[in-house]
Amino acid sequence: MDYQKLADLLFPNVSMTPADMEAKYPPRSLPEGAKVTRFAPSPTGFVHFGGLFPTTVAERLAHQSGGVLYLRIEDTDAKREVPGAAEGLIRTLARYGIQFDEGAILNEHGIVADHGIYGPYKQSLRAPIYHVYAKQLVREGRAYPCFTTEEELEELQQVNKKEELKNTDWEAQAAAKHEAMLKNREFSIEDVQAHLAAGDPFVLRILSDGDPDKKIKFTDLVKGNMEIPENDEDFVLLKSDGIPTYHFAHAVDDHLMGTTHVIRGEEWLPSLAKHLQLFRYLGFRVPKYMHIAQIMRLDENGNKKKLSKRDMGANMDDYTRMGYAPEAVCEYVMTLLNSNYEEWRMQNPDQPYTAFPFNIKKMSVSGCLFDFSKLNDVSKNVLCRMNAADVTAKVTEWAQTYDPDFGAALAADPQTAEQIFAIGRGGKKPRKDLATWADAKPYMGFIYDQFFKVEDTIPDTFDKSDIQAVIERFKTGYLESDDMNVWFDKVKAIAQDLGFAADMKAYKADPSAFKGSVADVSMFLRVAVTGKMNAPDLYTVMHILGKKRTFARLDALLNSLA
Repeated sequence: MDYQKLADLLFPNVSMTPADMEAKYPPRSLPEGAKVTRFAPSPTGFVHFGGLFPTTVAERLAHQSGGVLYLRIEDTDAKREVPGAAEGLIRTLARYGIQFDEGAILNEHGIVADHGIYGPYKQSLRAPIYHVYAKQLVREGRAYPCFTTEEELEELQQVNKKEELKNTDWEAQAAAKHEAMLKNREFSIEDVQAHLAAGDPFVLRILSDGDPDKKIKFTDLVKGNMEIPENDEDFVLLKSDGIPTYHFAHAVDDHLMGTTHVIRGEEWLPSLAKHLQLFRYLGFRVPKYMHIAQIMRLDENGNKKKLSKRDMGANMDDYTRMGYAPEAVCEYVMTLLNSNYEEWRMQNPDQPYTAFPFNIKKMSVSGCLFDFSKLNDVSKNVLCRMNAADVTAKVTEWAQTYDPDFGAALAADPQTAEQIFAIGRGGKKPRKDLATWADAKPYMGFIYDQFFKVEDTIPDTFDKSDIQAVIERFKTGYLESDDMNVWFDKVKAIAQDLGFAADMKAYKADPSAFKGSVADVSMFLRVAVTGKMNAPDLYTVMHILGKKRTFARLDALLNSLA
């Protein structure tokens, strides 16, 4: 076979060579040890939590080392592309701290545009580049055309698993498929000329030299040393429309764009032999690979399942709707990625999560379990460290979209909201009332009359006359000018005068000697004023409400007891 002639027949308009490409896309000039990583999604829908996982690793590796994180849009499958998905993806990732240094990013008009000299960063625009390397592979006798329709080729390559299970002779069936593949290798220059003259489309396939009985030794940065069978499949490099498959495109792009580390899900491990073969054929240095275990969840029976796109929490937009702060989600992701993150956080409570020294060696080989309870715990720790002004602004912004009435109330009087959110904030043991912005209304909505309602009732074990007496005595002695200590001393005096223990130690020593304790007296007042057993500091709440509104609520409880 005259491979040079074959290459010229298949790619008559390709005049550039791989050497020309190398000159056009020179190696990056970066500090020693700097890593170049990428996020390379297909614009087919929303950002999956499983996508944020490896992207966070890529971002940390690049930016901790003084390297580059870039975004490449892998849109070679036009049938699956969703309009606007790329733009939405970029905005979502930016919300979760993923800032790209170059690639397909949004310009000032909100349109995806290239930023950097290694573009185009959309694979659908890079066909001429792939054709240069495709022609070279043909010239070297490492690739060949297959003049069958794409549908026929897909049918040839697909394996129907259900039928395979039924068919006890599946090994013979696989052998027949392999024989059919080998038959495609048998053609002459004259055959090719005839097909081209007739206008027949072709796909370009690699001419595999692999032996599945032989193993390739490989080191994965997460999974360690591995051995995988060589690839013996003549897989497709270019489809009939001239657009490459993922396998071919990612090899060419990762080389020309200088990618040093490829971080991806372990579902790509079965393709690794193909990719290593491609890098060898193309004469490229293989990047370091990290195959991350899939995110799991527990089903209703307690069994581990893959977090699917239908599960709550899979879609990153779910977190916005539920009111999770992006900072909290990012922090949670870090706890999943590195086993020592929580210890570091305890020692560095005021540092941003980006100050944590991310370490590949601390990543889990077996995978991570997605857990909303753990996310909520992490989120409470993050939100309690925010100042009241930030919390007020972020709750208001969220509520204006997802709870407009509450958002309007917050926006109309941000000072009051900030006063409530400031209660118990700061110090070594701050309050942890909020896991999401959606928790704000149940926590402090009572401060606004339109949202106030009595949610908890005073246990009927207490005598109504005692509750009435507590409220009436409190109203008689209440002065807004009292400081907190004086205010509470008056509450304790009421308790003691009415037969409740003012001293908790005395009450615990002999509960039967009292009608209750000062905590119960405070509970009567708290339920009346806030409608809840658990609420922010009552002294501060009364001052925020003012005497008139506080007394109106106390009177409402009195009336309900009459």
